[in-house]
Amino acid sequence: MSTEIVPSTRVWIETPLIYSSHISDRLGCSAYLKLENLQPSQSFKYRGISLRLQECKAQYGPALHVFIASSGNAGLAAAVAARTLGVRCTVYLPVIVAKDTQDMLRKQGANVVLVGQIYSDALKAMYQAAEKDPNAVVLSSYDDPVLWKGHSSMVKEMKSQLYHPPDAIFCSVGGGGLIGGILLGCQSIAWDNVPIIALETHGSNCFYHAGWLNTEGFSSKKPSLPTNIPPDAPYTVQISEEHRVAVPYMHALTSRAASLGATSPAPGVVRMALDHAGGVQCVCIPDELAMFAARGFAGTRILLELACSTTMSPAYSHELFWRILDPMSKLSVEERQRKNVIFIVCGGVKVTSDELSEYAQILDRAAEVEREWKIVCNGTEICVQKRLMMQKQGCV
Repeated sequence: MSTEIVPSTRVWIETPLIYSSHISDRLGCSAYLKLENLQPSQSFKYRGISLRLQECKAQYGPALHVFIASSGNAGLAAAVAARTLGVRCTVYLPVIVAKDTQDMLRKQGANVVLVGQIYSDALKAMYQAAEKDPNAVVLSSYDDPVLWKGHSSMVKEMKSQLYHPPDAIFCSVGGGGLIGGILLGCQSIAWDNVPIIALETHGSNCFYHAGWLNTEGFSSKKPSLPTNIPPDAPYTVQISEEHRVAVPYMHALTSRAASLGATSPAPGVVRMALDHAGGVQCVCIPDELAMFAARGFAGTRILLELACSTTMSPAYSHELFWRILDPMSKLSVEERQRKNVIFIVCGGVKVTSDELSEYAQILDRAAEVEREWKIVCNGTEICVQKRLMMQKQGCV
């Protein structure tokens, strides 16, 4: 039986790609925002997960019982899609997930189970429970080609909305679901030469470590398996024979950007990133810089959780933005003005106005302790002045 879903029956929506004068004026180029926060579950994850659920229901029928482990947003996407399609959904969460997120899931009719401190704990418990249910189908929150296919639809939309390839696409990355969709989408519309900027936070950066492992510490353009692992590495390593990549498994996650909290990346996405002709720049930023971007973007009347504001962090530092896009940083002002970039506003529900107020206090204290934020881009350290950025933003 065919499970291919035709466009007229897909339950995600086409989201707008809007020109941002607010950010374009800051950066000196044309900046566009792909507003995935407008999906029914308020994040891009609804695309791939709803597609996966539709295919599962077409194959298994209405008795389907969906199981998923999540830190919140993937679970909400599954819960909303399951309610829309009329099937059962159980979501396993780490105990640290906020009560507001738990309540959102329950309001969508999902059964919520709290297990362990990190995503991998919830994942293990979910698999054990699913084995006992004859109608169970387990959904991955990011490591599934069907998810990447669903997420890739945003790139096809962008082609019709922008009419020409952008000079770069900025996105956040955790386990790799979003960037997997972007890479797959670029392949499908001949955007293979578009550079991708993949942003993570320090302490939740398994994708960065995967890039480091498979390129001799970012020193080689030709991917290769590592010959030795640093003894103080914050991860163990396994080799994916299918994709011929080294995969890091993080010992611990210390970032507050919980939605980026995957302990390991999807091997298939790591392979796509290594093979992408336009290149993938792996960038790690401090949590504080993501907080700074979240407060800046709140001026647009849109609240971003840290996983999403991580994407937007270069938009609030002219210096950082152009350093990341090197060699474009060598362009004249007029040449820069002709450049077009896209920021994927990936969405997410794990943010409150109280948290934004807390971020202000954290930033004030941080400016007194250290003068600089340290960012790492493909192995190169970039330092930006905290107080200077905050003064320009009106934070001090």
